[in-house]
Amino acid sequence: MTSAALPLPDLPQMTRDVRALIEIESPSEDLAAVGRVQDRVETWMHELGAQTRRLPGQVRQFTFGEASRPALILMHADTVWPHGTLASMPFRTEGERLYGPGSYDMKGGIVSALHALRLLQAGGWPAGGIEVLLSADEETGSLLSREAVEAAARRARCVLVVEPPVGETHALKTGRKGVGMYSVRVTGVAAHAGNLPEQGASAISEAARLLLEAQALARPERGTTVSVGRIMGGGAVNVIPAHAEFDADLRVSVLEEAERLRRGFEALRPHDPRARLTLSGGLNRPPFERLAGTAALYAQAQRHAHVLGFEVQEAFVGGGSDGNYTAPLSPTLDGLGAPGDGAHAAHEHIRLDRWPQHAALLAALLRDPGVE
Repeated sequence: MTSAALPLPDLPQMTRDVRALIEIESPSEDLAAVGRVQDRVETWMHELGAQTRRLPGQVRQFTFGEASRPALILMHADTVWPHGTLASMPFRTEGERLYGPGSYDMKGGIVSALHALRLLQAGGWPAGGIEVLLSADEETGSLLSREAVEAAARRARCVLVVEPPVGETHALKTGRKGVGMYSVRVTGVAAHAGNLPEQGASAISEAARLLLEAQALARPERGTTVSVGRIMGGGAVNVIPAHAEFDADLRVSVLEEAERLRRGFEALRPHDPRARLTLSGGLNRPPFERLAGTAALYAQAQRHAHVLGFEVQEAFVGGGSDGNYTAPLSPTLDGLGAPGDGAHAAHEHIRLDRWPQHAALLAALLRDPGVE
């Protein structure tokens, strides 16, 4: 079957399927709730004839065909939205937009994969087979699932990530920044702020100086950012504070910048010798660099999209995904999920008028990714 022969999937059924997932709230911290989404998807995959395994790290694996050197689909069942969000953000459609928590990121992507597989089922699975991994903790860094994701990537012909394309441009993602975090804890010396302030060593003052030093490690011209997003410390106002801490988000475009940041954070020292510093953290997701395999996948996606009657662009983005783990191991293309906008925001939505085309593009790439 060529991409020209692929029909578009049935949009009303896609809409019903994504509603079923959206109305199962699945915040990352509630693995039982995330498991209920995985159960629903597992039922659908069984109906398609998948062989199913439950892997360590609460990962569901679905395989189709011989799966000797499969095309690998990555998707996750967790969302950033807490329980109770549906009360203020219910599932709804307005014109060409479908709203709901987790719709765009990435329950719509799960349904895109489901319907791409349905398109391929009748014609038989491609040589090498297809493997699908559905994880439970992508939004919190994939600490449980990373090992399974990387192992699958090593045996894969290519990796197709059904995170959403980029906003209103609907561009595919051919690169992502690496993501990490450092936590800096400062211990000072408490003292009475009125009677004996000189006997104290302010942890807050030290943390404030260190925070500025940490942020000065950024190199925006190289795509490297350092942003302190959380700081806390102290207690009673009339006490020289003995404790303060801050957490810094870091993003890097190339791996050597992560090493430079590591050295920079490790070189941080309190100005007051009575204070002590404790450092933890580091790079979580390596950079997803646009290597030759990704470029070949993107070029093939352009060809398939043209046959399907639309055009695609590419983008490099600052946020991470499981594609960051797989890109160094296997040709990886990201952003193959549901088009729309508003990830992690109240206006999160899917563009219904473009969604079937993107699902058909995913099916075409699964059939013919253009890489060996």
